[in-house]
Amino acid sequence: MNRELVINVTPAEITIALCEDKVLVELNKEQSQTGFAVGDIYLGKVRKIMPGLNAAFVNIGHEKDAFIHYLDLGSQFRSLQRLVDSRQPGRRGIKVETMKLEPDIEKSGKLATYLEPGQTVMVQVAKEAISTKGPRLTADLSLAGRNVVLVPFSNKISISQKIRSNETKKRLRRIAAEVLPKNFGVIIRTAAAEAQDADIEQDILSLIERWNKAVGNIRKNQAPALLMSEMGRANTIIRDSLNSTFSQITVDDEAMYREIKNYIKIIDPQLEKIVKLYRGTVPIFDNFDISKQIKSLFAKYVSLKRGAYLIIEHTEAMNVIDVNSGNRTRAEENQEETAMMVNLAAAAEIARQLRLRDLGGIVIIDFIDLHKAQNRQTLYEEMKKLMASDKAKHTILPLTKFGLMQITRQRVRPVAVQDVTDVCPTCNGTGRIEPTVLLDRKIENQIQFLAADRGVKHITLHVSPYVASFLCSGLWSLRRRWMWKYKVQLKIVADQSLGMVDVRYLDKSGAPLIEQ
Repeated sequence: MNRELVINVTPAEITIALCEDKVLVELNKEQSQTGFAVGDIYLGKVRKIMPGLNAAFVNIGHEKDAFIHYLDLGSQFRSLQRLVDSRQPGRRGIKVETMKLEPDIEKSGKLATYLEPGQTVMVQVAKEAISTKGPRLTADLSLAGRNVVLVPFSNKISISQKIRSNETKKRLRRIAAEVLPKNFGVIIRTAAAEAQDADIEQDILSLIERWNKAVGNIRKNQAPALLMSEMGRANTIIRDSLNSTFSQITVDDEAMYREIKNYIKIIDPQLEKIVKLYRGTVPIFDNFDISKQIKSLFAKYVSLKRGAYLIIEHTEAMNVIDVNSGNRTRAEENQEETAMMVNLAAAAEIARQLRLRDLGGIVIIDFIDLHKAQNRQTLYEEMKKLMASDKAKHTILPLTKFGLMQITRQRVRPVAVQDVTDVCPTCNGTGRIEPTVLLDRKIENQIQFLAADRGVKHITLHVSPYVASFLCSGLWSLRRRWMWKYKVQLKIVADQSLGMVDVRYLDKSGAPLIEQ
């Protein structure tokens, strides 16, 4: 499998497309100069305690207060807070490696025991702001590298469960134990299994250096303030995904090109040559046939082979996907076999769509009914295999007797599709508008109200050109009839900015007669 990363840089945002065998599988957008990305560490100030939720709102500089729950404080919150307090102006700072760790906090305690309004806390963004909600925070801090994740206030060395070899585990534990200072632990990632000893050591040392810089920034800043920024989204994807399957990384901005090239030179010098600077006159996404895929894959209907298709609906509570066979059943005699073929093809596309749109929460999939239990089990196993490459935490349940599959998937960033679509201002997202055949009756009722009840003598109607033409057509037009009937001066103005059923009622001076 050939994997490509295509990066489009504009003044407003950075768009990162991950393609597998020329097919778009992930799309990430990072707003320029906005901050508040997952992994960023902030010095925040507690704004409000919510005893009923056992949580607090914290000001980290975002337009909406961030949220932290008691369970996100981390077992060593006392030690972290002691470190933060020692770094306040006028106090002698302490270091993690020399301090004696405090006892763990209770698993089912009260947040008000440890936090109070106005308190300064060191927190990390665990989930970006989505819709009307502010960022989600954690005080259980960690710093991610290519081979390890550094965990301050811990002495544990944990190893990824995907590393099976006992010999490899012993080697990795030995390397970490030799380098780690006191009161620092690590989680060794899967990528470390094939990494050189020196690379793992350097990874740990660089993360410790980043941690010390973040702690040093506490004294220099007043809350709210950014203490340590997670690396850019492009470098994060490269850090977590870069391996021999990457054939090319193409970027259309020279500064970003140099940044990525320097980063790869540090983590894997052999792959430095795959980074390319795009200098073409055609937009980079058009050149790689990505623009067309973005437009088609974010549609409500997603086509499959031989007439089958998916319908993807997003609701407030969940995402619903309906699988349809289209016209395939007419050509196939064996309905069970046809249903199985369509379902397997749909499963592959659904796994890609979940990653591409970054759909989170509850996902309900209505597959075509399968009567054989063996086929239902095969479909379930295939879905688990297809979702194995999805880095987001997810849980897949077997098909119910109604043929529904339930998936829960973690989301830490806003859904990408919300960035490229908007709600129709005319129908407000319902797909339905008022019937045009009743529009003239509605307008007449409003004119009668204004003339008879409010005594208005001059009315100006702003309507769409089509409606204006309809109201003024003929010798005895509706406009003339209404003027004679209600004894008012009526002026019709064609306004191209209005929708088909939109009407504005203004007086002689142009002031609105009816609030819209």
